[in-house]
Amino acid sequence: MAYVQVPKDLTKVKNKVLFNLTKRQLICFGCGGGLGVLFYLLTKDSLGTTTAASIMVLMVLPFFMFAIYEKDGRPLEKIIMDVIRCKMMVPGVRPYKTENFYAKIQEEIYEQEVLGLGKETENAGQKSGTRHVRKDKGKRR
Repeated sequence: MAYVQVPKDLTKVKNKVLFNLTKRQLICFGCGGGLGVLFYLLTKDSLGTTTAASIMVLMVLPFFMFAIYEKDGRPLEKIIMDVIRCKMMVPGVRPYKTENFYAKIQEEIYEQEVLGLGKETENAGQKSGTRHVRKDKGKRR
C-alpha cells in the first residue's frame, strides 16, 4: 500500500507553477537572472570576467533574497516596510506617563482656595473704612 505524507498545516502549502517554484520565485529569479546576464555580457570586456561576475552576483542577490526569504509567512518587502515604518516614520521615544487624577483635583482645589483668598483680601482692601474682622471674634484656641 502506498502512503502519501500530508502536511498538518495546509496554510503553508503554496502552489508550484514551474520547476517546483512559485509564481513569485519565478518572477524574481527571471528578473534577477535577466538583469545579471545582461550586465555580465555588457561589462565582461571592459571590466574583465572576474570583476564583471562578482558585480553581477552582488546585483542579482537582492532579487534572490526577495524570491526566497520569508519570516513568519511574510515576504521580505513587507518586513522591510515594517522596519522603515518603525524606525523612521514613528517618533522614537514615547515614555509611558500616567495622569494622577487625585493630584489634579487636589491641585485645582488648592488653586481655588489660594485664588479665592486672594480675591477676598483684594475686595476687603478696596472697600474704604472697613477692616478685616476675624470670624471667631478674637477667641484664641
